Amino acid sequence: MKLLLDFLPIILFFMTFKVAEGRADEAATFATEHLGGLVSGGVVGAGEAPILLATVVVILATLAQVVFLKLRGQKVDTMLWISLGLVTVMGGATIWFHSETFIKWKPTVLYGLMSLGFLLAPVIAGKNLLKAMLGGQIELPEFAWQRLNWAWAGFFAFMGVLNIWVAYTFSTSTWATFKAFGGMGLMLVFMVGQGVYMHRHMKPEQAP
Repeated sequence: MKLLLDFLPIILFFMTFKVAEGRADEAATFATEHLGGLVSGGVVGAGEAPILLATVVVILATLAQVVFLKLRGQKVDTMLWISLGLVTVMGGATIWFHSETFIKWKPTVLYGLMSLGFLLAPVIAGKNLLKAMLGGQIELPEFAWQRLNWAWAGFFAFMGVLNIWVAYTFSTSTWATFKAFGGMGLMLVFMVGQGVYMHRHMKPEQAP
């Protein structure tokens, strides 16, 4: 349930982009009529309508995530607050300036912050973030927690670079597809690898 909730804004972003891309003229008319007051010049062209509409959807979906968790009395993760702030600011800039550049950089900025968090937390706060999150359920040797922490930092740094490479090397349509499915696929593969590594270092009574 949580995993679906985490990826829901990305999925909605992709679906909105693809639908609008297939009906670019209609999307431009709709965006101009309903978003004209939010964009510079008040007119949205057919070429930019898909990314602008998808950006509006991802902002609203991320906000809905926070509201949903609040209404259920659940804690909103720090990274979700940061993601909401980034998508609102950078998405807002994309809408106002008719420029897809801002929203394309948002994942890279978020990945970069996450990578820095894993790297700097042990130095600044003396805390291994991964151990703080999972240490209550899993018991591992200290060296294993350190390696896993570095692995997450490296993975997020890699994802940040990969995102911006795809954004500037391929079309916006290809980038949207990568954002929706490529990122999820790589995350799944990485998490499976992490699980295998954890299993190797669990105590026998913990291993399934």
